[in-house]
Amino acid sequence: MTKAWVVSVDMGYGHQRAAYPLKDIAFEKIITANSDKIISYDEKKLWEKTRNFYEFISRLKHFPLLGPVAFGLFNKTMEISPFFPFRDLSKPTLSVLFLKKQILKKGLCKSLIEHIKRKDLPLIVTHPIPAMAAHYLGVKKIFCVATDTDIARAWVIDNPKENTITYFAPCVHVAVRLREYGISEDKIILTGFPLPKENIGGKSCPVLKKDLGNRLTNLDPNKVFIKTYKETLRKKMALREKSDHPLTIAYMVGGAGAEADIGLKILKSLKEKIMKGDVRINLVAGTRLNVVEYYLKGIKSIELEKYEGKNIRIIYGLDKRSYFSNFNDSLHTTDIIWTKPSEMSFYTGLGLPVIIAPPIGAHEHYNEEWLNHIGSGFIQKDPEYTSDWLYYWLENGRLAEAAWEGWIEAPVLGTYKIEEHIQKHS
Repeated sequence: MTKAWVVSVDMGYGHQRAAYPLKDIAFEKIITANSDKIISYDEKKLWEKTRNFYEFISRLKHFPLLGPVAFGLFNKTMEISPFFPFRDLSKPTLSVLFLKKQILKKGLCKSLIEHIKRKDLPLIVTHPIPAMAAHYLGVKKIFCVATDTDIARAWVIDNPKENTITYFAPCVHVAVRLREYGISEDKIILTGFPLPKENIGGKSCPVLKKDLGNRLTNLDPNKVFIKTYKETLRKKMALREKSDHPLTIAYMVGGAGAEADIGLKILKSLKEKIMKGDVRINLVAGTRLNVVEYYLKGIKSIELEKYEGKNIRIIYGLDKRSYFSNFNDSLHTTDIIWTKPSEMSFYTGLGLPVIIAPPIGAHEHYNEEWLNHIGSGFIQKDPEYTSDWLYYWLENGRLAEAAWEGWIEAPVLGTYKIEEHIQKHS
């Protein structure tokens, strides 16, 4: 298998989650552009300022008065123009010109590019800044994975007519947007988002189908959806009469650690069902040990500590790689993902319905719209009454139908298609 430089950025989880499934073709390892040991001290400081500011603003949003105002101003810098009408959006924004100056004048990504120039391999990046730096500093084979259902102008260089970056688009919407930004057709490849191979099992999706067949019986206890589409379901997958696990919900905390409190509200509302063994909650804390500690204390305060590790599990890792591995393993027996509409929106392609927590940032609003459009996402109701509205949705088979729509409508084979393209064009 042809190898490639695979580069990501430690800013939340999205860009590294997109890189993780590409580990099989990564030369040496997946490089983190803002924290890897090959990155110079000065570059790390430039990146650190940006990351700290982003996480601060993400948390500040939830404070009254000042928070929403500060976040609104910040969000302007990430603003994505309305999708319609179709028009020429190739003119560079101030943020694009600023990034170019940071790269050419301040040396942003300089040590990264010097490192990868040691060996002539394709470069795959999951963040626009290293891709733009590679272009400006003369790297020839550059591939950029877009990580949301719509992207800002900041993903494209100042003069798109000179663009040398090939974009892997996760959905049609992004492909069209890139054309609006002036990227030529030959530099846009519609692949889908790179999802973990361990949850797919190959191009025929044997693992995904097995997991979905096991999941649907939990999502449709009254067999409303299953009875209507029984023959189709039996042809497409190994539909089980009874699931091998209780109804399992994964509540995910974002990279900035915001909104962890929703997880405890879910536990309180579903306390009786947890104690009876009817439902299992996975509290996904990522790599934030402070969130793990917060949940352990919260579980004790709700008097559910005897169920921790059983019907309540905290999913985390000491680093991103171990976290992604642990989380992907837990997905085999997960029935519902509850998350803000981040890059996790694409995981609906694994046949997972998504309960949508409040979005943060312009791109997440577009992800929410996309989930609603394909029919696999539902905006969360009041978490304190989860036991009421969640089981109302389960009774009529809506969540089972959403799981099916996610698998049918969302691209699934992004990782395989990216690997294939690298093999053919390297």
